[in-house]
Amino acid sequence: MSTKVAIIGSGNIGTDLMIKVSRLSADLELVAMVGIDPTSDGLARAARMGIPTTADGVRGLVAMPDFDEIRIILDATSARAHMANAEALAPYGKRLVDLTPAAIGPYVVPPVNLEQHLDASNINMVTCGGQATIPIVAAIGAVTPVHWAEIVASISSRSAGPGTRANIDEFTETTARAIEVVGGAARGKAIIVLNPADPPLIMRDTVLCVVDDCDREAITRSVEAMVAEVQAYVPGYRLKQQVQFTPLPAGELLHVLMGDVPVVDRLQVSVFLEIEGAAHYLPAYAGNLDIMTSAALRVAERIALGTSTLVESQS
Repeated sequence: MSTKVAIIGSGNIGTDLMIKVSRLSADLELVAMVGIDPTSDGLARAARMGIPTTADGVRGLVAMPDFDEIRIILDATSARAHMANAEALAPYGKRLVDLTPAAIGPYVVPPVNLEQHLDASNINMVTCGGQATIPIVAAIGAVTPVHWAEIVASISSRSAGPGTRANIDEFTETTARAIEVVGGAARGKAIIVLNPADPPLIMRDTVLCVVDDCDREAITRSVEAMVAEVQAYVPGYRLKQQVQFTPLPAGELLHVLMGDVPVVDRLQVSVFLEIEGAAHYLPAYAGNLDIMTSAALRVAERIALGTSTLVESQS
């Protein structure tokens, strides 16, 4: 039996997620598409697809006939809006999957730590840059401790809607923190670049990690295995070139990045990624949206699987 879900946010991310749930998931049934702009394309598309809609936000969602049967609510609004939405929904006991950088609940990156947080009432999907790069940091960290991890996410300006632009500060702060908490780096830093190039460029991500010199082949194997895991739900996720290794002599001013650490030779690991979107709603260059909605779908389906198993065991 499918688990009933709702999506809050009828913008680019919410609409792409709506299409993914409707086309790709056999475990989820989308019974509500929620927005605040009655003229939005997302609500219009939902209506044409036969999905119930409301333009009255969370208040309208709570008033919908199927609200009591909804088990999972995916929030694709903004960090500030999610704060208010989570508070309004708290009395109803719904599971929330947060696609904003609000970070009320634990950070989740599916191939790294999904199984650890299946019982959380509010799961945070970090950011698009976090979903793309944290798996790589974790893969390197599985081989050797990561003293410093820096990611640069470059996305097309055209794929950055009002919500993304409003969340720039939250993006860098949330991603940097998740690099440490989920990726396992001792210190993390995140940078986002909105590339105005025309024609638009596909999302690119660079991961730079400072580690102790170690088995380089083991790092390469670990990174390639992690890329394959992400590709299972984001087919357009790929290495742009081979993993690069650069020796960092002890004389380098690494203490500026890493704080008070022993002055010894280190190694920089550089990983270059490209994320091409599935073009369910927006063009393929919007890989930043695709990886976010694909990861959220993965999480919701896993929660639904756990919910169904619990219901069966109780019946």
